[in-house]
Amino acid sequence: MASRVAILVSCALLLAATWQGAAAAPRLRVGYYQKKCPAAEYIVKGVVGKALQQNPGLGAGIIRMAFHDCFVQGCDASVLLDPTAANPRPEKLGAPNFPSLRGFEVIDDAKAALERFCPGVVSCADVIAFAARDSAYFLSNYRINYKIPSGRFDGSISLESDTLAFLPPPFFNHSQLVDSFKAKNMNEDDLVVLSGAHSIGVSHCSSFTDRLPPNPSTINPALSALLQSKCPVSPNFTNDPTVDQDMVTPNLLDNQYYKNIRKRNVLFTSDAALVTSPLSARKVYQNALFPEVWEKKFARAMVKMSAIELKTAANGEIRKNCRVVNN
Repeated sequence: MASRVAILVSCALLLAATWQGAAAAPRLRVGYYQKKCPAAEYIVKGVVGKALQQNPGLGAGIIRMAFHDCFVQGCDASVLLDPTAANPRPEKLGAPNFPSLRGFEVIDDAKAALERFCPGVVSCADVIAFAARDSAYFLSNYRINYKIPSGRFDGSISLESDTLAFLPPPFFNHSQLVDSFKAKNMNEDDLVVLSGAHSIGVSHCSSFTDRLPPNPSTINPALSALLQSKCPVSPNFTNDPTVDQDMVTPNLLDNQYYKNIRKRNVLFTSDAALVTSPLSARKVYQNALFPEVWEKKFARAMVKMSAIELKTAANGEIRKNCRVVNN
């Protein structure tokens, strides 16, 4: 009898723990706003499309913003928070983000439009996820198109110091890159696939001059000479211009990046590092050969990344203004 009671108690405790875990777990789903704000995704898409018509580079910035947001404090729009007296150094002022991260005004415009139609409903974290998906769609000539689950909450913690702790810098080697992705439950394939976003956007010279003469480098000599002509010799980088990360198809999100790696026409140590591992090198080769396969894998990896360390109603909110936490 005693053993039977013990078993029943154990089962009850297990069920209670399971229920509590389920209650706390984020419930992302496709069409989350269908009843509360049915036009939400169309509104964001319209704002993003208009912005990219005027400046395609903003799309690259938004995709990068999604990565930088999710890898620091999870996908909670903490990267959008402005400095305040209480928190003078938020994520957006961290070295990986300032002054290179862009697209904030697009998120602002999308959120403002949403607040007019359905105030207090759509989180800023979901706006970033939608905007990154839409940027990939427009910049790939409509080839990368995917449904993304939503229902995220916005976080209130944003620390400059976290950006250096969690965002892989351009000088990382292969094992360091893999470890940084593994810390976020992302694997080596995700690393290679998402690195394909370097086929769009620009980079400041200061991010790759360690690969230019007189430093030793595996970079293609022709590209090296071109980069030297565009980048000043300045130890403090008071003048720090930008160059296209992919000079073949700079405004097209495609698999050209992987062809560039194989020809040693990439900017960063972290780009070149992808062929220093047999597994990653094989994936680079496959992505260079089969664009359709890479496009589908990129979509899946973006969805996977958008679910990193989500907030819940218990530790998150729906911000009215993406730049500040609610009162």
